[in-house]
Amino acid sequence: MNRRATLDNFDRKLLALYQENARLTADELGERVGLSASACHRRLKRLRGAGVIEAEIAVVSPEAAGRSLTMIVEVSLEREHPHIVDAFKKSMRATPEVMQCYYVTGDADFIIILTARDMKSYERFTQRFFFDNPQVQRFRTFVVMDRTKVGLGVPMDDDDQA
Repeated sequence: MNRRATLDNFDRKLLALYQENARLTADELGERVGLSASACHRRLKRLRGAGVIEAEIAVVSPEAAGRSLTMIVEVSLEREHPHIVDAFKKSMRATPEVMQCYYVTGDADFIIILTARDMKSYERFTQRFFFDNPQVQRFRTFVVMDRTKVGLGVPMDDDDQA
């Protein structure tokens, strides 16, 4: 399905607001986008059903959860056979410390964003997933010093009209 083709200007405005604050009521959304509350509700239901809205989540402060370290890790595998890549993807999906994992092009095969309580817990993570995995050729860690911008929001502007 071509999700982009299904979005009109009302959908884009609605999604922009909803990404900022999913707790806005249908009445509040309707006021801001120029639709009735019931129209907003129907549109949100349609967007969820079409997979445009993938999830509605709470964003929790890692520090508040006792996970004061955030790392960005580049991982290169020995070989890129489909079963090796799939096994690595599966292990990352099943690991709570991993917040995001991307299979990428370039020098690394994966970019991982993860949290840890401290360096000892990160060391245990690296032992379990990198050193003990014969398919991992190398990894490189970047420790985040400041969370300058964090989010999963997708811009709702139309680049063709910008």
